[in-house]
Amino acid sequence: MMACPFLAARARRRGGPVRSLRALALAASALAASCGPGEEPPGRSAAAQPAVAEPALAAADPLPAPGGGTAGEADPAAARTREALRPGRGDKLASIAMRTFVYAAPERRAAKLGYLRAGAIVERAAAPSGDDGCPGGWFAVHPRGFVCVGRGASLELGHDVVAATPAGPRRGEPYPYRYVVSRKPPPHLYVHLPSEAEQRRVEGRSRSQGTPAWSRRDEALLGEPDPLTPFFESRRDLPKPFGAAEKVRFPAHRGRARADSAFGLISTFAWTGRRFGLTTELDLIPIDRTSAVIPTAMRGVEVKTEGTPAFVMHHGVRTLKPDASGDLKPDGWAAHRSGWVLTGKTAAGGAYVETDAGAWIPASALRVARLGRDFWGHAARGRKWIDISIELQMLVAYEGTRPVFATLVSTGRGELGDPATTSATVQGTFFVREKHVTATMDGDDLSETSVDLRDVPYVQYFHNSYALHGVYWHDAFGKVRSSGCVNLAPADAAWLFEWTDPPVPDGWHAAFNDKGGTLVFIHA
Repeated sequence: MMACPFLAARARRRGGPVRSLRALALAASALAASCGPGEEPPGRSAAAQPAVAEPALAAADPLPAPGGGTAGEADPAAARTREALRPGRGDKLASIAMRTFVYAAPERRAAKLGYLRAGAIVERAAAPSGDDGCPGGWFAVHPRGFVCVGRGASLELGHDVVAATPAGPRRGEPYPYRYVVSRKPPPHLYVHLPSEAEQRRVEGRSRSQGTPAWSRRDEALLGEPDPLTPFFESRRDLPKPFGAAEKVRFPAHRGRARADSAFGLISTFAWTGRRFGLTTELDLIPIDRTSAVIPTAMRGVEVKTEGTPAFVMHHGVRTLKPDASGDLKPDGWAAHRSGWVLTGKTAAGGAYVETDAGAWIPASALRVARLGRDFWGHAARGRKWIDISIELQMLVAYEGTRPVFATLVSTGRGELGDPATTSATVQGTFFVREKHVTATMDGDDLSETSVDLRDVPYVQYFHNSYALHGVYWHDAFGKVRSSGCVNLAPADAAWLFEWTDPPVPDGWHAAFNDKGGTLVFIHA
């Protein structure tokens, strides 16, 4: 569980616990990197495809020889054994923990490459590559790395955790889960679909209670309920994935959720005239004790032509187009915070600017990007990099010197202050080192109190606890709002997540790269 940086510092000053937080001081080397060109930073060419490392094999394993045998060995059995240590033969394993780590080698001392989320199923080798510190054996998985079979993973694809997880995150969509925020009092955490008698006993709910209008609205936002799977039809108790919290346990529930909790829901089910949602930690919550998140309309703009991205920052802005005589006439409307690409042409003394869509927009209504400079020789080598302006509250993604995407963001409320003492976003040059499809974070904007934010979408850590991530709890993009992280609209966070390095393999929930992925430059 991670928190954005100012929340961590505030918790320390109050004497409260802080979990999984690193030091907040800026690295002097990272700051120096923004001052001028130096050696080529790590990262891949914009046109390059990510290399897929093959699983490591024991040094004693013979190398394949031409013709299907092995070098210096006539018996092809060794070659078959070698093939059994590689994924690709149809064998699979399942994650049964909240984080099933993938290691670079078949030993716990090896570097962690990423992790799988409970319920995920990935391709594995047919045979283990050893059992060092892992009685169940280390299995190579696709596309790289090794997983220990045991508390975190199982070869039994019908395991209860898998049966109780009907779907994984909808990766690539703006909202990888359906999101709700708890009402007061917060919902109970049921261990199975409760009977009406259990609901009355736990919640004091009467059958005569109707569904309020606000609950019907939330149900509409969540879409149609999912069909009951055999596991849920059986009303068996839900298992707890290894690593998931379970502080109390009653016959029908695990107590209440924390106040001000937010949840990502894997599925929702219609049951006893109510709607229940399945959380990623495998609890069932009544939807009418929550409020569904209202999706934001904010979207960035892909830059597909030569030009400069800009965003409309006023309401009621008219677009214009030239008539047959060349005079500009009202033609339509430019939505608030809509993104456009400017061609550089102006009219009426600069009062109107042309977009690559052929529409003209009043210049006074726009916030125009200041295209970044190549301080490191990074862009000149054709690499990907990200430029974030705190003053403009704008992010621009580049491939080499060409902008390819831009959007409005929300950085820290401390604006240009000291991030060690305020909720300002850190400035400097950094590299994406961790990417999580979703992650749980403490605090960061839902209220002034400690908040339990589950499954924050598309989290990319670049320095200590600072991250780029999507948010579902506010819609203030273009204004400072966060506790230090860089907040993005979910659709923009999803786009950026797939574009940056390190890539997260299909079926994985996170990937790590301590050497650094895509460059992130944050400045005034």
